[in-house]
Amino acid sequence: MTKSLSLILLLLLTFLSQVVFSDTKKSPPSSKVKIIYDTDFGGDADDLGALAMLHYYHDKEMIDLLAVMSWSHETYALPAIDAVNSFYGKPHLPLAVRNSGQWLTEWNYSKAISDSFPYDLSEPHSVKDAVALYRKILASAEAHSITIVTVGPLANINNLLLSEADSVSDLSGKDLVNQKVREFVIMGGRFPKDPKSQGPEWNFDGNMKGVTKSVLSHIKRPIIFSGYEIGLAIKSGPELNKHPKNTPLYVGYKYFSEHAPWIKHLYKGEIVSNPSYDQTAVVYAAIGAVDQFWTLSPAGTVFADERGYTTWTAHPEGRHKYLILKQPTAATARYISKVMRHKDP
Repeated sequence: MTKSLSLILLLLLTFLSQVVFSDTKKSPPSSKVKIIYDTDFGGDADDLGALAMLHYYHDKEMIDLLAVMSWSHETYALPAIDAVNSFYGKPHLPLAVRNSGQWLTEWNYSKAISDSFPYDLSEPHSVKDAVALYRKILASAEAHSITIVTVGPLANINNLLLSEADSVSDLSGKDLVNQKVREFVIMGGRFPKDPKSQGPEWNFDGNMKGVTKSVLSHIKRPIIFSGYEIGLAIKSGPELNKHPKNTPLYVGYKYFSEHAPWIKHLYKGEIVSNPSYDQTAVVYAAIGAVDQFWTLSPAGTVFADERGYTTWTAHPEGRHKYLILKQPTAATARYISKVMRHKDP
């Protein structure tokens, strides 16, 4: 009787852990992961590499890429994203942008892409407001069916969470997120400790005080964090020097290598090595790769302050986990390199 009761309790705890935190295993092949990609495209080339990977996974019917949301309203960011989507055969993929003023950043690689490849942002394919498109997709989705991958600052998510009921849904943004999102995969922060001596991590700062703190306090769904330290250890880029030159991937990475302020000093006429921050979040969202490329931390909670500095507290009821990189990283780098170039790994 005692052994039977212990077995029942063990099975019950295992079931509950899978219900609360269904992130350690991804959906079976017959159930594609439905992904919304939220990006600050145009600055670091990893956003471009991650978008190329999402198109690979979509083409292989491993995911369903529902939309791209842009944090960046830089002049050429949206044309460039649409050009990339069009290049990969999805010219009508829904595209939306944060409600903000527009700006121009000369060293961004977006203009190089939009100057080289066709795009069409005219009606009926015009860009939508990010909150409006998020609400539309979530309102029509099944419960806990959407994975949101964020690889830039979290303003779009914060604006969504603070949105009110409208003609699309009588649910608030917070309720929509917590009822319709399966999990968030967020590239941002540093784990397990966030040393303030290094300054706040960009995606959790974004020159937007309080945004990350607000987002993490409102989301009641599982979140997997791919921290700064993960992508920093996995380099990609030089392999693209042999990639066809008439591709957005080559054009974008080459312009980035030559012009990005923190990397241009390394440029010697070829694409240089760059961390794969955003690609790691995409890999996890699409295939998990737990025990292949990384493991998961114990459950816990990430708290953020006004600047975006984070504190990690482990506890079994927590909805948060972060990736822990397995060594060596060469196999992970090779995998990312191949999938970016749409080569089967």
